[in-house]
Amino acid sequence: MRKTIIQIYEVQKPKEAEALVALGVDHIGSVIADGLKWKNAAVRKTVQVIRQAGAKSGLILLFKEPVKIFSALEYYEPDFIHLCDLLSPYPKEQQTQVSEFDALLSLQIDIKDRFPQVDIMRSLSVPRRGPADVAEIEKNILGFVDRFSPLSDYLLIDTLLDGENQPVKGFVGITGETCDWNIAEKIIAASSIPVILAGGLSGENVFEAVTALKPAGVDSCTRTNALDADGRPVRFKKDMKKVQKLVEEVRRADAFLLEKYAMES
Repeated sequence: MRKTIIQIYEVQKPKEAEALVALGVDHIGSVIADGLKWKNAAVRKTVQVIRQAGAKSGLILLFKEPVKIFSALEYYEPDFIHLCDLLSPYPKEQQTQVSEFDALLSLQIDIKDRFPQVDIMRSLSVPRRGPADVAEIEKNILGFVDRFSPLSDYLLIDTLLDGENQPVKGFVGITGETCDWNIAEKIIAASSIPVILAGGLSGENVFEAVTALKPAGVDSCTRTNALDADGRPVRFKKDMKKVQKLVEEVRRADAFLLEKYAMES
């Protein structure tokens, strides 16, 4: 039985990264949101610290220009790049996105060619439970699995909100909401590469997620962030107690599955 990967976003400071590694976090991700000011010395140092501590560093770039992406990879040298473009699975939107899919596939080919040492993580957009056309949505998402897996090292399942409600336009993530775990389970079963489950995960529900779906890893951002005076998540600031509880619950789930496997063998 393999250990479930624990991945935490958004980490921008070296000291916070060191604290997360000490808690047992395996993948630590940083985010560059500004395509005009994409050089950040603190984030670059954070990436270096993560590697020195024995964990893997990830980088989300919230801009789409290939030249800038290549320059950022040269500057930061992360272990993996996390591509989280919104891939709509809704049937009515498929035809308008064909050219965009081709561009994303071409980008991944170029990244693999130019940076063979950098792994690629590709996000898949999965709605919350309850869409009327769930069978067609599921079919389209599994189609994305087939298209992107040969050019990716990991897939990440994240939550797609309805309409134009994504926190970052054009990208999927940081919703704090869980996706349809029935669809997620089918993605995990169908994928030939490791699948990370994200979307609203915390110490309260991650045990259930790991034991029920058995993903290769779990990812948390919003639900392990610190809160402001009004109880709202603070971007780029982690609550170490929340992270510790998540780590403990993931490892408890791993132990539960190991014992279950041993009893069934």
